[in-house]
Amino acid sequence: MAETYDYDLFTIGAGSGGTRASRVSAGHGAKVAIAEEYRVGGTCVIRGCVPKKMLIYGAHFAEDLEDAQRFGWTVDNCTFDWKTLRDNVQDDVDRLNGAYTDTLENHGVEIFHERAEITGPHSVKLASGREVTAKYILVACGARPHVPECGGSDLGITSNDAFHLEELPKRILIAGGGYIANEFAGIFNEFGTKVTIINRSKTLLRQYDQALRDRLLQISIAKGIDFRFDAEFESIERTDEGCLRVHMSNHEPMDVDCVMYATGRVPNTEGLGLENAGVELDEKGAIKVDEYSQTSCESIYAVGDCTPRIQLTPVAIREGQAFADTIFGGNKTAVDLSCVPSAVFSHPPIASVGLTEGDAKNKLGSVKVYQSDFRPMKNVLAGRDERSLYKMVCDAANDRIVGIHLIGPDAPEILQAAAVAVKAGLTKADFDATVAIHPTMAEELVLLK
Repeated sequence: MAETYDYDLFTIGAGSGGTRASRVSAGHGAKVAIAEEYRVGGTCVIRGCVPKKMLIYGAHFAEDLEDAQRFGWTVDNCTFDWKTLRDNVQDDVDRLNGAYTDTLENHGVEIFHERAEITGPHSVKLASGREVTAKYILVACGARPHVPECGGSDLGITSNDAFHLEELPKRILIAGGGYIANEFAGIFNEFGTKVTIINRSKTLLRQYDQALRDRLLQISIAKGIDFRFDAEFESIERTDEGCLRVHMSNHEPMDVDCVMYATGRVPNTEGLGLENAGVELDEKGAIKVDEYSQTSCESIYAVGDCTPRIQLTPVAIREGQAFADTIFGGNKTAVDLSCVPSAVFSHPPIASVGLTEGDAKNKLGSVKVYQSDFRPMKNVLAGRDERSLYKMVCDAANDRIVGIHLIGPDAPEILQAAAVAVKAGLTKADFDATVAIHPTMAEELVLLK
């Protein structure tokens, strides 16, 4: 006699990956429940990509309003009110939280607004004390910002807190060299805050092409952002004047009004009871999975940022979809992570897909690199010296494009279509044979030399 369970699937975490997996599994006919201890929507919707992009839109107006005068517009008495933007962004977060909740409920997914912990291969205990069983358990609990260990570390904030500041700091120190650090540095700088980035190494955005990293650093310095490299926290203390004094290695102490940590993210796997089902973790606390997201316990799967794969929302969504199709849709599916495009919404933004020039040389030996270093038309008339850089890396043996890397206005919007071409294995000749759309920045992609 087959064993019966309360649910076919119980998902822990209602972020992008968990929501997609639960909704699609229900669509395949499964009886599904999901537990979320905070708000439905997860990091991306509630405290990550979406509200951050809205802040980035707001920050762009600083330069746009300045440039408008060169285009004949008279812009007088412009002021910026942080609380207006902050509250409007949170209003839209509330809307999205409701939309995600409605989506789950409309697909028949039962939502438990409380924490859940695994008690066995097929059982979960809710914070309310109720214990339920499921044929399959999916862990999609995401990750949280890492906080460095040093005296006074509790005086700092993370990206989670940045969306709720009562007022803008006059001086902020942002720790980290990744995309979150560089994005918030651009945001606060445009809002008039004095920004300093400290990083424990000499390298920013190490997974991106060297030429783009160098260009962003050059532009950021020109915009007034300061950098301190080879700097690690030693201690943070509050002074009698009320500011924060930061002591760091290899540099003099500095006083700021706010310290923000952007030093990586940690899987939310502690206290989930994973050991009760024999689920193995790696050395960083991420859940080990195979290509089908299955853990070391055959009835438990995991997707998204709690696994040691790529921490990107679209990747989590693909993993959630693949899980649902594999387990409940009769279509065994693995996600191809070999050519994933990504972006840094810095000022200006970076977008990249495929191999960097350095990685391509190491992997392929002989490569051909084509690039365009140009000043966008808008910057010319606005009197800005800021230049964009587009770069294409090709396998010298067959002309196939193995990487495209852009820095400049709207780079992520432009790269999305180009990423399809790289994924499809197109060649430089295919781009050369395509007529340009003129005048655009995107036309540089089919005119690279």
